[in-house]
Amino acid sequence: MFEDSLIESGNKLRTKRLGTTVLSFILQMLLLCVLILIPLIYTDALPKQQLMTFLVAPPPPPPPPPPPAAAPVRVVKIASEMVNGQLRTPTKIPQKVQMIKEEEAPPDMGMGGVPGGVPGGVPGGSAGGVIGGILSSQPVAVPKVATPQRVRVSTGVATGLLIKKVTPVYPPLARQARIQGQVVLQAEISKDGTIQNLQLISGHAMLAPAAIEAVRQWRYKPYLLNGEPVAVETQVVVNFSLSGG
Repeated sequence: MFEDSLIESGNKLRTKRLGTTVLSFILQMLLLCVLILIPLIYTDALPKQQLMTFLVAPPPPPPPPPPPAAAPVRVVKIASEMVNGQLRTPTKIPQKVQMIKEEEAPPDMGMGGVPGGVPGGVPGGSAGGVIGGILSSQPVAVPKVATPQRVRVSTGVATGLLIKKVTPVYPPLARQARIQGQVVLQAEISKDGTIQNLQLISGHAMLAPAAIEAVRQWRYKPYLLNGEPVAVETQVVVNFSLSGG
């Protein structure tokens, strides 16, 4: 029975100690929660001055020192020898007067040259200098530019040289077909003013033969270039109009 009583009392003590430990742990946790929640609920109790020190911006840096003052400029006043446009009388006579020595003029080289030479010339020169020497020299023959054998002129220039114009005969078939228009020919005018080497550039096929036949009979004044007649290449325009214009 004594052993049973010891075993039962040991179990009761152990159970009581465990309950006390659990109760103590719960109370400590409650106390810790209360201590944490009180500052969060009652914020007025926080140290405001210490918190404001963390929120205030730091002061700006001090301004840089001013630059050093510049040294004063010393103005030296030079007395002028001119007063109201007139030379001022000196206040004292200088002890030593410096003499100004002028350089001698260069020798007149023109005198030793030809009559009419210029100062600074060399012996053996010509009167009048370079220009006089050129004018007094022998005339130089200018080479004559070769005149081209053939030039090209515009239709307006060639029309101004025309002295004989033959009007082309209107082809009957073209008149019946009511065909009209321009015939443009490439022509070469010889040195004596006759037409050579006629070629068709544009125009109706029924009008071209009549235009070529008429233009072959045209005559021009010789075209002069550098005083010499030359052959001319130009274009000739022949108009065919049913109204007769």
